Amino acid sequence: MKFIELTLKSHTIVHGFDARNQEIVEEVKVEKASRKLVAIERVLSVSENYILIKYAYDRVIYWEYEEDFETVKNLLSS
Repeated sequence: MKFIELTLKSHTIVHGFDARNQEIVEEVKVEKASRKLVAIERVLSVSENYILIKYAYDRVIYWEYEEDFETVKNLLSS
């Protein structure tokens, strides 16, 4: 399994859907960013502000990241 190192901040956890098919979300605000290793195979998409990562039980997390978009794109490409 290959990993990239990113500086991740606040995030939104999508826990699934309720009976009305509405997303169940949890907003997590942090004061300080932290360095994390992210398995490349778990990355679903990247925008200029967020990286979407898949976790167990069909849970996904939208993380804010500090690196610039081009850096993240290059990390994922190499």
